[in-house]
Amino acid sequence: MAHVLYPKERQVLEFIAQYIQRHGYAPILSEIADGIGVNAVSTVHEHVMNLVHKNFIKKTPGFERGMELVMENVRERAANTSVELPVLGFIAAGAPLEPHTDPNLYMSVPATFISGKKPGFILQVKGTSMIEEGILDGDYVVIQHQQDAQNGDIVVAVLPNGLATLKKIYFEKDRIKLAPANSTMSPIYAISVKVQGKVVGIFRKYTS
Repeated sequence: MAHVLYPKERQVLEFIAQYIQRHGYAPILSEIADGIGVNAVSTVHEHVMNLVHKNFIKKTPGFERGMELVMENVRERAANTSVELPVLGFIAAGAPLEPHTDPNLYMSVPATFISGKKPGFILQVKGTSMIEEGILDGDYVVIQHQQDAQNGDIVVAVLPNGLATLKKIYFEKDRIKLAPANSTMSPIYAISVKVQGKVVGIFRKYTS
């Protein structure tokens, strides 16, 4: 049975693969943490061990950089469980959705991110309002189109004034709170918002 890769595990796996391709050796845990925007090395270690258990990575005991990819499994997953989604634009806190510079850009994402009954699309993030959820400036977020949401979901929300934002949504007694994942920023409160979709995946491109 195929193992499910959760978004954070996929981020770790992609970072390791691109790091090895660029440097010729595996990253250490702190480098992975820095690369995917996670503060706790222990969290990265847990993701790595999950990837070992799911047979995407092999570890050599006693070596700090003793990781290698199980390439047949990595390639098989990439070939058999991906879908192409359009990159529709940029999203920044409190600004209109901005069309992407390449209107024909599509990206491949795991099919498990998106429900077959609901279409999906990708937006590129501008700004740092969600950094404490590991969503960094320049990241791509996979959005499943839906108009409903649960407390704590990260959503694309359009405010009554037409501005869009990427925030965690909470439904309070007489208002809606759109909370950033950045302790230096304040939440937005509104009586009503239009949910355009929920974040179901995050990934980024690494450049040398």
